[in-house]
Amino acid sequence: MSPTAQTTAAARRVVFPFTAIVGQEEMKLALILNVIDPKIGGVMIMGDRGTGKSTTIRALADLLPEIPVVANDPFNSHPSDPDLMSDEVRQKLENGEDIPVIQKKVQMVDLPLGATEDRVCGTIDIEKALSEGVKAFEPGLLAKANRGILYVDEVNLLDDHLVDVLLDSAASGWNTVEREGISIRHPARFVLVGSGNPEEGELRPQLLDRFGMHAEIHTVKEPALRVQIVEQRAEFDQDPLAFVEKYKPLQEELQQRIIKAQGLLPSVNIDYDLRVKISEVCSELDVDGLRGDIVTNRAAKALAAFEGRTEVTVDDIRRVIVLSLRHRLRKDPLESIDSGYKVEKAFARVFGVELSEDTAQTNGTGYLKTGVR
Repeated sequence: MSPTAQTTAAARRVVFPFTAIVGQEEMKLALILNVIDPKIGGVMIMGDRGTGKSTTIRALADLLPEIPVVANDPFNSHPSDPDLMSDEVRQKLENGEDIPVIQKKVQMVDLPLGATEDRVCGTIDIEKALSEGVKAFEPGLLAKANRGILYVDEVNLLDDHLVDVLLDSAASGWNTVEREGISIRHPARFVLVGSGNPEEGELRPQLLDRFGMHAEIHTVKEPALRVQIVEQRAEFDQDPLAFVEKYKPLQEELQQRIIKAQGLLPSVNIDYDLRVKISEVCSELDVDGLRGDIVTNRAAKALAAFEGRTEVTVDDIRRVIVLSLRHRLRKDPLESIDSGYKVEKAFARVFGVELSEDTAQTNGTGYLKTGVR
């Protein structure tokens, strides 16, 4: 590593590499698919304490390639896509003004548990607006998260109204703030990642349904794997820069796969018969609404693109259907979320395939193979 590269790496906080994370395949797959296609609608990660939820999400943000943004813009506006730029930038473009562009790391915004709605959405300075006749807007966390990742730890402890606001912005890609007859909107397209511990209570089914995917993570039980995780962490803590350098080739390889998948995604096709069968599974499981159908289709396409293919296979659907549907089966808020066995059973019946042995044995909680090392 050259001295300059070392200085640059040291200047920003060194993050544990995504490709060095052992196990938790479900979570890694769900996060990668959402980065390839943010319209999947985010991920809810539920699992035990100390299973590396925050570490994995930070690692993913660090892995992603830099993006072009308008310099000194609080909304990380895209220099050419009108859906991802603020009204001010769009106005400048229409006026033919020159817009300075810089390359910037994808932002990962942490939402603190005690955050107020003003802190999340932003505020309008009414006095300034009335006295100076300008829309004085103080951007919030949603502005900062545009084109990035918004991470909410302990989302099940967050006020329901605030969860609603986050989900609305994530679904529409815009945040609107209204006060005293003044209205301001800005782009807020981000990958929403929520995490929580089931012991502290579940989210209401209505809110849970609005997360695209639901990943379950468990403490690794195998002693050899636990030792490997502990040793890796110790090695990283001892010399973070050397550890990151060791995983650099793997990180770059995965980054390139994600970039290629994003480019390939519009060309991916899912056969009509497969789409009908996906809807048949949703219907058989009595899934409310059509979100389950839409997310399963999108996730299967993103997985095919991630593996460099333009045709979705039955295996692609098998690997994403539990993640896309398991949290949509709960009708009673007091029920616990299905581990995935019901979804696997319905899938096997409709698609005419056999339940894999490990699925039957682990009652659906076995990890799915992602192809991510």
